[in-house]
Amino acid sequence: MDKFQNLIAGQWTGSDDHLININPSDTNDIIGEYAKGTAAQASDAIEAAHQAFADWRHSSIQHRSDCLDAIGNEILARKDELGRLLAREEGKTLPEGIGEATRAGQIFKFFAGEALRIAGETLQSVRPGIDVEVFRQPVGPIAIITPWNFPIAIPAWKIAPALAFGNTVVFKPAELVPGSAWALAEIISRAGLPNGVFNMIIGEGAEIGEPLLHDQRIKAVSFTGSTKTGAIVAEACSGRNARYQLEMGGKNPLIVLNDCDLDNAVNCAIQGAYFSTGQRCTASSRLIVEAKIHDEFVEKVRLGIDDLIVDHALADGTQIGPVVDHAQLEKNLRYIEIGKGEGAQLLTGGETIERSTPGFFQKPALFVATDDTMRINREEIFGPVASVIKVDDFDQAIAVANNTSFGLSAGICTNSLRSASRFKSEIEAGMVMVNAPTAGVDYHVPFGGTKGSSFGPREQGGYAKDFYTVVKTAYTNP
Repeated sequence: MDKFQNLIAGQWTGSDDHLININPSDTNDIIGEYAKGTAAQASDAIEAAHQAFADWRHSSIQHRSDCLDAIGNEILARKDELGRLLAREEGKTLPEGIGEATRAGQIFKFFAGEALRIAGETLQSVRPGIDVEVFRQPVGPIAIITPWNFPIAIPAWKIAPALAFGNTVVFKPAELVPGSAWALAEIISRAGLPNGVFNMIIGEGAEIGEPLLHDQRIKAVSFTGSTKTGAIVAEACSGRNARYQLEMGGKNPLIVLNDCDLDNAVNCAIQGAYFSTGQRCTASSRLIVEAKIHDEFVEKVRLGIDDLIVDHALADGTQIGPVVDHAQLEKNLRYIEIGKGEGAQLLTGGETIERSTPGFFQKPALFVATDDTMRINREEIFGPVASVIKVDDFDQAIAVANNTSFGLSAGICTNSLRSASRFKSEIEAGMVMVNAPTAGVDYHVPFGGTKGSSFGPREQGGYAKDFYTVVKTAYTNP
């Protein structure tokens, strides 16, 4: 069995305990054994980032750009290999895995350019003879904590801007998907960064996460994960005045109006709700449909679900891979029972299915006859489960869509420019989609939500600088 170590201060470092990485499409397939870091090793990684920051913050922007460009180029050159690894350990289909790896490479190349565009301002003072400059500086050592559902793209869109703007990094990936994180770290380790600028430590949150949240040497934490853990991150960071950035859950609505292109609406619903096994924070888990088109829409979605090919993530033709692990599958199944217990009608799917290899396969589920008081419409399931809510008109659709503690992504299917414009203005979400699935975003524009979905500056694109830099105002009397 292949064995992999953590990266601390430029050295690959082992430990006495290990994580076993299992393929959810075939639980007999062991991907590798990954060193489980300790709290002491986390402290070593923090110290390495702390020591490296003084020089890295003053490094040439050309050098930073060259390093990030080299990382992006290697990821893109190896996108098929990395995409296959990603699909094997997380359960995305192979095309989705390759697509995610490609996106990660593009992100690094984008921030290679951003490293050269760290702009400032020169202003006139209200006081004669005084010069005013406004410029950005790096924050310091940053802890980056990422989830399992996008094991190379989400790390990329946090690590790349952190390094581009002169920060050092301690990266803690999700212990469920260490393979993609290790592969990314190995590429970064050969890109020309000084030792300690980038560190990666794999391990359980209770062991590794605590030092990252509470150590005064960590100046900022960028976290993507559950709402529950996000609250822990917020409490720890606010208690010591460290900046933090949270991307958490979603319960995203897709509104379907009577005047829509029905086939496109059905495609948006199926793509948004079920692809990537529904394991996306931007997934369309609530389908809010006007009454006139409701029955036809529901029948077409049901037929579409029944035609989906659920199988091994690496098999040709697979459209939906497995659920990521047994615990998530059990959670999905519990919510199926919760929905039925609340009086919702399970129109199709929800059951586990067997394939030629032992894995965590589940048929996508569709509930109908639901309302926005039900738990299945209020709590994030994070699986291939969607609910239909019938509404009378656009006003009720907006009210139902906004009746949630989340506000990440939202979509509408309509041929009315007036309705689309109202939707973009009135919906309480950080990202809105018109006639497109709620899941699927570009890497060069801001990502983030409102309400309980996000906190802090936006991620991705030029807006990433707002978290990874601090603004300084300098007054000079020549």
